Amino acid sequence: MKRRYDWGLGVRMVLALLVNLALRTMGADVVEREEYPDLHDRVTYLAQQAGVPKPRVAVADNETPNAFAAGRKQGNAVVCVTTGLLEELDDEELDGVLAHELAHIMHRDFQLMTVIAALSIMAGWIVRWGFIFGDGGGGSEGGGWQLLAGYVAALVVWVGAFLVGRLISRYREFAADRGAATITGNPAALASALETISDEIESVPEEDLREAERASALLAAEVRETKLSRLFRTHPAVENRVAKLREQAVDMDA
Repeated sequence: MKRRYDWGLGVRMVLALLVNLALRTMGADVVEREEYPDLHDRVTYLAQQAGVPKPRVAVADNETPNAFAAGRKQGNAVVCVTTGLLEELDDEELDGVLAHELAHIMHRDFQLMTVIAALSIMAGWIVRWGFIFGDGGGGSEGGGWQLLAGYVAALVVWVGAFLVGRLISRYREFAADRGAATITGNPAALASALETISDEIESVPEEDLREAERASALLAAEVRETKLSRLFRTHPAVENRVAKLREQAVDMDA
């Protein structure tokens, strides 16, 4: 039992550190209702609709419109939005984005993707060290080739796990979009918000691309992508997400 407790404590500590790191990376601060009453009221209402505890609310002073959710558990989560998001979106679009982030909390996606990332790293190291300290360590004839094979196998396992993680991440984004549409009852609003965010990111000057790419990893699709980069993206293409939301809107109206 103690070993299980230690593992659980370690996981919780890592998740807490990652949440704080995400906030620091974006330059975000947790804000009280007195500072952003409308934002807090929206999060409170939508959290009730989603059936999750109200998360903490954070705001990042960043002109690029975006948002993200993080937390080691539903009762200790945080939803962060940028000032650019608050300025660019109308009320219905903002509700759609907030509902999307609450859907991530509802689905425990932050915890899931953290575990997947850890497993992909562990998979590579297990295969690598298994060959180094096993028969492939060079103590027998042909050991050098076995060691090389171990490195190749480790690389294959790591890349495979990495790509599977990216695939799952894209699927979870679609699921969060569906969840947001269910929470608000307005899929078209989130679709419009995604298009607004995507257009804003694409208009960022080349010298500010790094900032845009950091923000685009939170909600909108990556910018200036190549065919190869599609395999590594964490979010589906905006046009695909919008199309599915439009389909969901038709189904809800039927």
